[in-house]
Amino acid sequence: MLAVIATILLAGTATDVLAGCTGPDAAATSQARIAPNRICRHPEFMTSAPLGGWSDGGYYVTNNMWNAAHYSVQQILYACSSSNWHVVATMNNDSGDGAVKTYPNVHKDFSEPKIASFRSISSTFAETSPGTGIYEDAYDIWINGVASSGSTEVMIWNQNHGQVPSGSYLANATVGGRTYQVWRSGSYIAFVAETNFTSGTMDLLAFFRWIINAGWMPAGSTLGQVDYGAELVSTSGAPATFSFTNFSVTTS
Repeated sequence: MLAVIATILLAGTATDVLAGCTGPDAAATSQARIAPNRICRHPEFMTSAPLGGWSDGGYYVTNNMWNAAHYSVQQILYACSSSNWHVVATMNNDSGDGAVKTYPNVHKDFSEPKIASFRSISSTFAETSPGTGIYEDAYDIWINGVASSGSTEVMIWNQNHGQVPSGSYLANATVGGRTYQVWRSGSYIAFVAETNFTSGTMDLLAFFRWIINAGWMPAGSTLGQVDYGAELVSTSGAPATFSFTNFSVTTS
C-alpha cells in the first residue's frame, strides 16, 4: 500500500514519449465503457517509464509503477492535463499474492502546514474504471511527512473492485452523507465507501478531524500530500483503461 511518490523522485518531462506507441486513440478504445468525450486524445505528456511523471498547474501526474518490478506489468500514461488523463494497464494476479503493483495518480504537494490551521480542505474528482480485474480508485493522503518515518497514510476508497484494505475493520464513519468502513494497520488508515461512487466533492478536513478525534493522529498533525488515482492489482491479463478527470484540491 505504501506507494512512495515524493515528487523529487518522479521528475519527468513532456518529451518522455513512447517509442513504438500506437497512440492514445487506439489504446483508449480498448475499453468501450469509457465515454469518448472523456478520453485524453491529444496528450501533452505520455510515458511508460515506471516513475515517469509530469507537472501541470501545480499538480503532478505520475505513472507510479512502484511495485511492478517483480511482476509482468505494462502501463502507459496519457495526460492532456492534470485534470484529464488516463492509463492503459495490463497485469494479472497469477501469483495469487494480491499485491498492489501500481498507483497511477495525480497529486498536490503541501509544505506541511498544520491541519488545525485550515478552515476547509476539499477535493473534487471523477473517474471511469473498467469493472474487470482487481483494483480500487482512491485518495492516498500523507500526513506528518510523505512516506517517511512517523507519517500517517490516509486512504479514501470511492470504488472497490475486489480489493481488501490492510489491517482490520474497526469502525464505521459517516462523512459527507456517505458511510465508510474504517480499516487500520498501524499508521495506515483506510475509509472504504460502503456504496461505490465515481465522482464527487470530498470534505477531506472532515476525514482528518474524524481520525484526530479517534485518537489515531495527533491534533498538531501536518499535511504533506493529497493524491488521487487507482491502486491496481490485476486487469485479468488484458489491457484496461482507467480514466481520471476533474481533480482539484481547494483549501482555506
